[in-house]
Amino acid sequence: MSPDGPRLDRTKLLAARFRAAQDRPYLATALYSLTVVEAPHVPTMGVDRRWRCHVSPDFVDRLPVPQLAAVWIHEVAHLLREHHGRADRLPAGSRHDHHRVNVAQDCEINDDLLADRLPLPADRIEPATFGLPAGLLFEAYLSLLPAHVQGDGAPDCGSGAHGLDRPWETGGAGGVSAVEAGAIRRETAHAVRTHVRGRGAVAAGWQRWAALVLEPRVDWRRALTGAVREAAAWASGAVDYTYRRPSRRSAALRPVVLPSLRRPVPRVAIVVDTSGSMGEAELAAALTEVSGVLRAVGVGGNRVTVLSCDAAVHVVRRVHTVGEVRLAGGGGTDMRVGIEAALAGRPHIVVVLTDGFTPWPASPPESTRVIAGLIGAGAPQPPSWITSVRIDD
Repeated sequence: MSPDGPRLDRTKLLAARFRAAQDRPYLATALYSLTVVEAPHVPTMGVDRRWRCHVSPDFVDRLPVPQLAAVWIHEVAHLLREHHGRADRLPAGSRHDHHRVNVAQDCEINDDLLADRLPLPADRIEPATFGLPAGLLFEAYLSLLPAHVQGDGAPDCGSGAHGLDRPWETGGAGGVSAVEAGAIRRETAHAVRTHVRGRGAVAAGWQRWAALVLEPRVDWRRALTGAVREAAAWASGAVDYTYRRPSRRSAALRPVVLPSLRRPVPRVAIVVDTSGSMGEAELAAALTEVSGVLRAVGVGGNRVTVLSCDAAVHVVRRVHTVGEVRLAGGGGTDMRVGIEAALAGRPHIVVVLTDGFTPWPASPPESTRVIAGLIGAGAPQPPSWITSVRIDD
């Protein structure tokens, strides 16, 4: 016993890691890549971005080896699923409470571990704790969690999970670089696939994860942000002369009045396909993402107009937030009508959210960029002059 409390029982802790690696050999490389750091001030166990595992001696003493082995797998799952990097990409309003983010991440991990019959501690967090379905990503759980889930009562798995550096992460040596972490993820994903081909049992959640690592899809949020940012930069570059604010040089040239240069703030119209083939939940999710993208590139407030359209335009509304959007429709599909109505407001950018089963205008508008957010894997490709981004449904 040290003055600060019990010493870390490394024999028990490493025996638990050995058991986890023996029972799930496809995770062995990742598990043995973690560096153990004794940390009395950590509530339980937590990982940082450098793949260092900070461990409370009290926590190790309390748990039997089988449960401790399950916690090892839980913590390494945060790193393998790159939770800290994904948390960094959340909209600012969604990542302000890192405890709430951590709860959502635990929901993503623990439903898979429980399906794999791992003996997690009794106070674990899982989707059923909040009456939520299993099998979602933490980004989805984050928006579904009850409002009371926040603050210090939630778990803290470290910056390797929620992305926020913790005071107890300053000690300890060693660690893994970002390049090495990427190699560990790929090697683990290959090990999962090899284990499955050898007729070994692997939980479905790990198989889905391995498929995403080995066959990555384009991050549509990043692609959409890039498309809107490019269009906004193009619109902002369309400077023109205006007499509304005369040039400061006019004072030296009286009575001549010189115009000044004006750089417009991009105006955006969002045309939402509300035909019968579109699901309201998918549209709401896509609208939320587009709203976040617009704020990220400095476009928002009353410069955004949302048009609800199937084969006719039903609602046209200038909005400050997504909550002000009103969707109506349910009939056929013709986004040409919505785009034409949007162009009447002379926007710089038109974003169309649709499943793609629609006719498109025959030619591009003269002074407006059109971006299509295509919802669903089977969405047909629009004309080449439309910038298209495929959105996961």
